[in-house]
Amino acid sequence: MARRVNPIQDRRRRAALEQAAYLAIYERGYAGVTLSDVAGYAGVSKGTLAYHFGSRSGLLAAVMRRFTRTITVATRRALRQAATPGAKLAAYVDNQFYGVENTRRFYTVALDFLAAATRDPELMAVQRDFQRETLTLDLELARLGGEAGAEERARLMRAVVEGLSVRFLADAEPDLTAYRAECLRGLRALLGWPAEAAPAGESA
Repeated sequence: MARRVNPIQDRRRRAALEQAAYLAIYERGYAGVTLSDVAGYAGVSKGTLAYHFGSRSGLLAAVMRRFTRTITVATRRALRQAATPGAKLAAYVDNQFYGVENTRRFYTVALDFLAAATRDPELMAVQRDFQRETLTLDLELARLGGEAGAEERARLMRAVVEGLSVRFLADAEPDLTAYRAECLRGLRALLGWPAEAAPAGESA
C-alpha cells in the first residue's frame, strides 16, 4: 500500500530542507556544497533529499526560488503598507538591506548562484524568473517619478541596488545605516526628487 503524504507536512519538510541547503551554500559555497553536506545540516539522509528534489541541481534551484520569492513577497508587502511615495521608497530600501548578517548571507548566495547559473540552464531559468519579479517591483517604484522613462529608471535603480550590494559584501565592517542612506539618495536622484525633502505634493 502506497504511503499517504500529508501535503502540509510535506511543504514544511521541503521548507526546512531548503533552509538547510541555503545555509550550507552560504557557509561552503555553491560549487563546494554536496547533497551529503545538506543532509548533514538538515539531519536527514541523502535519500530524503532525492525524494523531495530529485538531484543536487533540483535542490539548489528550489532553494533560490524560495528565497528570491521570500524577499520579493516581503518587499511587495512593505510597499503596499507604505502610505506615501517617500515611505514606499524607504520601505523598498530597507528590504534590500535588511540586517547586516541577513544582507551578507543573501547577496553572497545570490552572487554565487548567478555565477553557477551561467553554466546551468535550469539555474539560469530561476535567475531570469527572479529578474522578472524584481523588474515588476522596480517599475512600480520608477513610476513614482512619472510614467515617461519609467523602464529605464527601473533598470538604473536596480543597478544602484546591485552595485551597493557588491560593495557591501567587500566591506569588512559595513554600516547598514550608511548603505541604506546612500541607496536612498541614489534612488531619489533617479526619480528626480530632492535629496532630503519630501517629493512634490507629499508632506515631509
